[in-house]
Amino acid sequence: MGAYDVVVAGGGHNGLVAAAYLAGAGRRVLVLERQDHAGGLAISARPFPGVDVRLSRYSYLVSLLPTKIVKDLGLGLELRRRRYASYTPKGDIGLLVDGGDAERTRRSFLEVTGGEADHTAWQDFYGMVARTAQVLAPTLLEPLRTAAEVERMVGARAWDELFARPIGETVDERFGDDTVRGVVLTDALIGTFADPATDLLANRCFLYHVIGDGTGEWNVPVGGMGAVSGALEDAARRAGAEIRTGAEVVGISPSGEVTFRTEGAEHTVTGGHVLVNLPPAVLDQVLGRAPEQPEGAQLKVNMVLSRLPRLKDGAVDPVAAFSGTFHINEGRDQLARAYAQAAAGVIPELPPAEVYCHSLTDPSILGPELRGRAETLTLFGLHMPARLFRENPDKAREDALRATFASINTVLAEPIEDCLLRAPDGTPCVEAKTPVDLENEAGLPGGHIFHRDLSWPYGDEGGWGVETGHERILLCGAGARRGGGVSGIPGHNAAMALLG
Repeated sequence: MGAYDVVVAGGGHNGLVAAAYLAGAGRRVLVLERQDHAGGLAISARPFPGVDVRLSRYSYLVSLLPTKIVKDLGLGLELRRRRYASYTPKGDIGLLVDGGDAERTRRSFLEVTGGEADHTAWQDFYGMVARTAQVLAPTLLEPLRTAAEVERMVGARAWDELFARPIGETVDERFGDDTVRGVVLTDALIGTFADPATDLLANRCFLYHVIGDGTGEWNVPVGGMGAVSGALEDAARRAGAEIRTGAEVVGISPSGEVTFRTEGAEHTVTGGHVLVNLPPAVLDQVLGRAPEQPEGAQLKVNMVLSRLPRLKDGAVDPVAAFSGTFHINEGRDQLARAYAQAAAGVIPELPPAEVYCHSLTDPSILGPELRGRAETLTLFGLHMPARLFRENPDKAREDALRATFASINTVLAEPIEDCLLRAPDGTPCVEAKTPVDLENEAGLPGGHIFHRDLSWPYGDEGGWGVETGHERILLCGAGARRGGGVSGIPGHNAAMALLG
C-alpha cells in the first residue's frame, strides 16, 4: 500500500492524539485499528437492546487529559466538574465531601469520625497533594525529569510520603479513622492489584489518580467517553491522517515494516517510524519475542436504573451521594481483607467497589424519552484480578457480580436490584466486564486497563519515556512511561519525540 512517514499501530485515543499532532506538522500518517471503530476503550455504546442510553462502556471519567492537548488540537470537548467529590456510607450515616461547601464537609467529618483531627489531617494531606500536582503535571508533557529533579521539585516531605515509602504507611500515620483511610487508599488501587501497606506500585497508582492536569479533578465528559474519542478522531482526520478500522496489526519489524490483516487478506506498509498504541505484551508478540504477563484487577459494571436507590442516611440526598464517587465497603481494613482473599484465589466475600452516576451531571447520554425517568450507574470493583476468572470465566463473572451486588446492598436502604431498569425484553440493564472479558474483547493482555503496571512519572534514562530499543519504533499508548488512563500524554510525547 505504500510508504508513510509514520504508521500508528492502534487507533485508541493515544494513537489519535499522536496522529493529530504529526499530521498537523505535515507528516504523512496512517492509523491502523483492529476494531470497527477508533477510540479503543474510550468509547460510548448502547449495550442494552431497545434502551436509548449511550454508556461510557469501559473508561468513564477524565482527569489526566491536559488542557494543553485540548487546546493544541482544537478539541470540541466539554468536561464538567463534579461538585461532590465522594460519599462513603458508615453504618446509618456517611462521609460527604462537598466541593461546594467546605463547612458541610467539616461537619460530615466530625459526625463520622467523632472529632476534628481527621478533617484537619485531610486538609493538610490534600494540600500537599495539590502542591505536588501543580508542579508535577506540567512535566508529564516534557522530556523525562530525573528522580532527583522531581524530589527537589515536590519537596522532601511529599517525596517521603508519596514516593519513597508505601502509601499505606503514610495514610495510617496521617488518619485515625478506618473509613477515611479507605477513601484515600482507593485512589491507590484503581485497576491495580497491590497491597498499599507494602507495595510502591500502589503509590504510582495513587499519583496518577491525583495529579491530573495539575488539579487532580475527575471530570465528566459531556456526551460520554465517545465524545472524547470522537473529538480526537475528528482532529486527526482534519489534520490529514488516514485512519483504517478493521485492520489488525500482525507484524512489526525494526526496519519500520508493518503487516496488517483486513478482510481476510494481509497487507504491508512501511513507516519511517512506527508508533505503537498497543500493549507492550502485544508488541513483544508481533516482534517475535517473549511477551510480558500483565494482570488486570477490576470488575466494571454498567447499569441503567429506573431511579436512584434510597440511602440509610436520610440527611443526604441520593443525588448528592451518587453525583460523586460513592464508596462501597472500602474502609482500610475492608480493602486489606479483600486483597488477602483475592490473593488466595477467591472472589472477595465483600467486594470493595465504587459507583457514580454520569447522567446526573450529563443527562445528554439519555435518550429523550428516558430523561427524568432513568439514571445510569457505573461501578468499578477493586481486587478482582484476572486469575479469579481464568478457570470458568462465565461462572466467575456471575459469582463476582452477585457478590458485588450483595456488597452494594449492605450500604443501601433497599436492594439495588429493585432499582434496575428493564429492557423491552424484560432483562435488567446490567453489563459486567472482567479482566478476562477485556482480554478477549479488547485485546488487553491480562485485561490490564493500563496495558501494564504503571511506572513512575520520571526516569533517569532520559528521553520521552516512549523508546523501545528500536530506533524506528516508539510506544505511544498506555504502556509508555507516564501512560495509563485517558490522558493523551503518551500520544503527545511520542509525537514530540519525532518532531523534536
